[in-house]
Amino acid sequence: MDKEKIKDGVKLILEGIGEDISREGLLETPGRIARMYEEIFAGIDKDRTAQYRASASYPDIPDKNESASKDNDEIIVRDILSKTFAAQKGQLILEKDITFYSMCEHHLLPFYGKAHIAYISNGRVAGLSKLARTVEEYAKRPQLQERLTAQIADAIMKYLHADGVMVVIEAEHMCMTMRGVKKPGSRTMTYVCRGSFENDSAAVDRVLNMIKY
Repeated sequence: MDKEKIKDGVKLILEGIGEDISREGLLETPGRIARMYEEIFAGIDKDRTAQYRASASYPDIPDKNESASKDNDEIIVRDILSKTFAAQKGQLILEKDITFYSMCEHHLLPFYGKAHIAYISNGRVAGLSKLARTVEEYAKRPQLQERLTAQIADAIMKYLHADGVMVVIEAEHMCMTMRGVKKPGSRTMTYVCRGSFENDSAAVDRVLNMIKY
């Protein structure tokens, strides 16, 4: 991530809105924004991928020298979901109320809310923290809620080899709260079904009811 370019861009924006970038309150703003972007957009930071693979975070994962040119999705998320435990095949697992924060790619304003993940075990399950980390990885980038929902579901199907996955996300978007229609409190809900959930309306209803309570 090029923090110098970010700082230069922030200076241009401040000048563009008529601000004096030399005044005390704004002197360190470009640097602060650059550091913040490094954190909240970490999901697309290619340098971070190389650092991750060189670390000992997941020493039991083979091929730690795999090319860092691959997307983070193909490296970090796969490794997050690779640590599994034996479980009864066909068991329904639901982790709900996973808080997340992301940035709408249209206006670069935050959207935030909760993700709920249900999946049908094929005989292996992931540790609960791994589902929350998967949400975080995909949220840390310029994003759309619809895409975020699908990316989480697809990753769990691909890397956890679940028989079925259902992901529900509810979020408030600052681009609707503080600009445009200005409707604070309105929430957008999206859900995606994969595998056995796609043609099982009873299972979908069961998960939705479990999320409510």
